[in-house]
Amino acid sequence: MKRVIKILGIVFLTLCIVMSIAFFYIKSIKVPEIPVVNVDLKNVSDGSYTGEYFANPVKAVVKVQVKNNKIVNIIIMEHKNGMGKNAEKIIDKIISKQSLDVDSISGSTLSSNVIRKAVEVAINKY
Repeated sequence: MKRVIKILGIVFLTLCIVMSIAFFYIKSIKVPEIPVVNVDLKNVSDGSYTGEYFANPVKAVVKVQVKNNKIVNIIIMEHKNGMGKNAEKIIDKIISKQSLDVDSISGSTLSSNVIRKAVEVAINKY
């Protein structure tokens, strides 16, 4: 019985060490900078525009609907996000402000920036 407890203790200690190393490794990964340029909606014709952007491991495909030089809707058609699902809330900020110059969603910075960049790519197709 003592031997089983010793083995379980060693396994538990090993798991704690591996999890600590993984945690610090993930924390050390830098989020890539994605330059997002605001677009001038005055020159955008009415219509639906599709854009996509990929920054490993995040990808977003969006459809942006423009009417009367305003973004009226953004549909996220695909969002491979890891743990960045919350970033999808950024579309409400973009529509409300009518600008890509909005703050990223805390905890989902990379996904937020990928979605913003996909919207920029879509609108620049006008």
